[in-house]
Amino acid sequence: MEKAVAAAVNNKMEDMRTCIERVASNEREADMLRRKVMDEVSRGELSPTAREDIMHLVKRVDMVVDWSRESTRVLSVLPMEDLPKSIRGGIMETAKGIKERAILLQKCVNKLLTEPEEALQAADAVEREEEKVDDLHEKVRMLLGKENLPKAGVAVLVGQLFEALEMIEDSCEDACDQVRVIMVRR
Repeated sequence: MEKAVAAAVNNKMEDMRTCIERVASNEREADMLRRKVMDEVSRGELSPTAREDIMHLVKRVDMVVDWSRESTRVLSVLPMEDLPKSIRGGIMETAKGIKERAILLQKCVNKLLTEPEEALQAADAVEREEEKVDDLHEKVRMLLGKENLPKAGVAVLVGQLFEALEMIEDSCEDACDQVRVIMVRR
């Protein structure tokens, strides 16, 4: 997703489309994996509470992927040439931050069973960093109010893009919260 944003901001439309196709493919793969994990967990020998906790974690991680796909859907129709440099920069900065949070989420989930302290540290980092994106989102909203965008539709699309990007961030945080729940119950 971050590469798709970078390509769009730099007017590399073919690269953007390739990246968007990769995000779409990954989203389909993640959905298949989610269904497979849900089936395995439902048949497993775990306690009902443990099964429920894992299912909630899987659903929350899947939301990260779903919102990433949604952000690329909006990105694909957003005419970047109509956006001022300040807003394009805000989009790029947000996408970079999201990538960092997604990496921390991955670390958090991967360390859940083997190194719980590192998992908690990654979860804490996701939460701290998510606040930065909220601040950036607010800054871009103010820019949208000040900038003279040529078309109202462009402003709507920018707003939708930032909402989708913020939902990725929130989904990362929600998944990390679920990791904490799992760790508390262990």
